[in-house]
Amino acid sequence: MKILSIKKYTLLGTLSTIENIPGVRAMNIGSGFAKPMIRGMAFNRVSVVENGIKQEGQQWGADHGLEVDAFSVNSVNVIKGPASLLYGSDAMGGVIELNREETPKSDMIYGNVSTLYRSVNGYFGGSVMLGLNKGSNFWMIRYSESHFGDYKIPADTIVYLTRKLPVYNGSLKNTAGYERDGSITYRKSMKQYYFETSISDVYQKSGFYPGAHGIPDISRLEDDGDRYNIELPYSDVNHFKGSAEMKVNINSAILTANIGYQNNHRREMSLFHTHYSNQEAPEKDPNKELDFTLQTVDAYVRSRFIPSTAFEHTIGVEIKHQENGSGGYSFLLPDFRQNSEAIAWTFRYNKSNRFSFSGGIRYDNARIDIKSHQDRYLAEYLLQQGYSDKDIEEYSWNSRDIKRDFSDMSFSLGAKYAISPQQELLVNIGRSFRTPQANELSANGVHHGTFRHEQGSSNLDSEKGWQLGISYNMESKKVTVIPSIFFNYFENYIFLRPSGEWSILPHAGQIYRFTSTRAVIAGGELMMNINLNRNWLYELSAEYIYTYNCKEKIPLSFSPQPTLRNRVTWKNDVFSIHAEGVAIAKQSRVDRNEEVTGGAFLLNMGSTAKIKIGSLTPEITVSVHNITNRRYYNHLSYYRKIEVPEPGRNIQILINLPFKKLL
Repeated sequence: MKILSIKKYTLLGTLSTIENIPGVRAMNIGSGFAKPMIRGMAFNRVSVVENGIKQEGQQWGADHGLEVDAFSVNSVNVIKGPASLLYGSDAMGGVIELNREETPKSDMIYGNVSTLYRSVNGYFGGSVMLGLNKGSNFWMIRYSESHFGDYKIPADTIVYLTRKLPVYNGSLKNTAGYERDGSITYRKSMKQYYFETSISDVYQKSGFYPGAHGIPDISRLEDDGDRYNIELPYSDVNHFKGSAEMKVNINSAILTANIGYQNNHRREMSLFHTHYSNQEAPEKDPNKELDFTLQTVDAYVRSRFIPSTAFEHTIGVEIKHQENGSGGYSFLLPDFRQNSEAIAWTFRYNKSNRFSFSGGIRYDNARIDIKSHQDRYLAEYLLQQGYSDKDIEEYSWNSRDIKRDFSDMSFSLGAKYAISPQQELLVNIGRSFRTPQANELSANGVHHGTFRHEQGSSNLDSEKGWQLGISYNMESKKVTVIPSIFFNYFENYIFLRPSGEWSILPHAGQIYRFTSTRAVIAGGELMMNINLNRNWLYELSAEYIYTYNCKEKIPLSFSPQPTLRNRVTWKNDVFSIHAEGVAIAKQSRVDRNEEVTGGAFLLNMGSTAKIKIGSLTPEITVSVHNITNRRYYNHLSYYRKIEVPEPGRNIQILINLPFKKLL
């Protein structure tokens, strides 16, 4: 398990910039949001942790990002590889840890004002933070807001359900949106006691491209002259989070307790449309197509024992309760309730200054109760169309009553050997498992946000896998080299697969079905930094991920493209400038009914300057992505299916103005 960090402001506005770390990719959405992927695994295999609490929203949805205020993130830790021992089954692929502002060491009033602009969608956002540190008490308040317009692409047509649709003025109509976020944090820190509580609320609203939502209609794609307006269809989500953390030091032990409550309310609004002549618009909220309200309460208690400098171990207990309510005139996901408990033990042992071990074991138990749902309008439609009783039974019951229990063990053992003061070797082996999620067990309907009919399977068992990771670190005064390899074997890998079957639902396209198989996900990564002299720095990063369906002897779907990144930077104490070349290889190792994605070479540039103005030192960063306006595709993007390319030339300007006054 390797932890890598990203400093503040490299990820502002989207998590896609974590792609600078080999093995980490992002499923881009275009409107400024992204889903993280670590070593070919994403969604419910990657946990995002903020304030010690796992982010709990509709993680399975590829058409929206994380409900997190990016301006509030001070730094990011990326744990590549299974972290199930620490964060449960959802962390089979890795963890993204979002770190907040640290407490100042001196008494002061401080804060910052940040603004961000992007040309590709006319994005403009800003944030104001004010903090006060006095004695053992710390308060912080932040408000952020951003607006963005229709997303520009280097293309004049796209394809949806084999139909070619025009793209007017190079913009995807109705992909504008905005976000408003607020948070309050209080901390009290003493010698043997620490307490923190935080409340945050994130609201996001963004339009859906109307050419691929509902019934395709070219008339809805014509330019309306307003880049920033949001029309139907659109989605909005409000994520409220409250959390508290307490630490108590007692002799050689540290007791930590975390508790969190989250309410994630997501809606997809679309002008009422029906494919069935007998369906009437609801009397209340007639344009509410989908509605999900997910409430989560989770608690962690850990006791860390440090009997000596050579040995420490931790015992922890976790409890979580979730309830999801669904609504709207369409159907995708049923109501469900889920409870889980876990107990874990981890340790670290330093045998000598050169040799150390770490690892642990964890037991999880989960129960899920899914409610049944039948679409009587669809049943009548299929009957009128002459379908068999079997087809009517299969399709009209969107979900069945499902009550399942899942339990299993996870373990990990790692060793670190210091070959010399500049070199170390790390080896980790482990076994992890993941509980199937409600959508994998019971989804059955058209998800317009991702342009497909998704269908779950109630017979899925827990996902189980074995992982092996080996990395070598060499760091000298001028050169850092970190090659690593990993091998994951899954006894029961769950994935969403294009079935090749055409859905009998109107305007639904191909069925994507959750299924399982024996699978291998393996690969290698390389990071290298060379300090050529005091001012010049060369950085290289590369990654390759290999996926294999052992049963059918073909690749898995949605495999990342191999990537090679070269960057040269010149810098001094107040100014830096870099040029970067990114080679993205063709992805021809694809699943059945999945398209091949071509490669590309991108040129990027950027610079950062710190300007002294009186007592203030604003930091200005200007970057240009895809300088040549190259048209290319991201094999992981759900936009790939309708031939929407990645952003063209994009100019980004970030200004951060910190200030402080000692008390």
